[in-house]
Amino acid sequence: MLSVMENNFTHPSAAEAADALQELADDRTHLASNIRVPWPLLAGFGALAAWWVATAASTTPGENYEPPITGWLALVGVFVIAHLIRREIGVRFSKMGAGASWSMAGILVTCFALFSVSLGLVSFGLHWAVSLTSVAAFGVTTLLSGVAFRSAIDKLHND
Repeated sequence: MLSVMENNFTHPSAAEAADALQELADDRTHLASNIRVPWPLLAGFGALAAWWVATAASTTPGENYEPPITGWLALVGVFVIAHLIRREIGVRFSKMGAGASWSMAGILVTCFALFSVSLGLVSFGLHWAVSLTSVAAFGVTTLLSGVAFRSAIDKLHND
């Protein structure tokens, strides 16, 4: 025979439920306002972008072009840094927001464009000029990573 277990749970009143929800919203707002931008880790994204763009200097553009295999290592590095950011701030972003999406798209487009320019420079024998495109990749990626991070924080704050 089945026994019936007692349940000591009482349903909160509407006012108590509203107060609990307001406390949660206040906690979320407090958390979002106190998160600092982890610039050293965002600079890590920039360093990976610079490294990837710089790999163009070691290629031979033209008919027998083979892309550098080290690009996959840069992608692994992106996932490692993303994990470290999540671990440092203690927040998992379920939604990043439109600003973050546009920033990430900007990073990809810029890095691909700078890599292409670097290949063109290498084809003209200007290997040294790849350092300029690499520095540009570092700066743009670091800056846009900060924009994406702030957008994600704003999305967390407004939800």
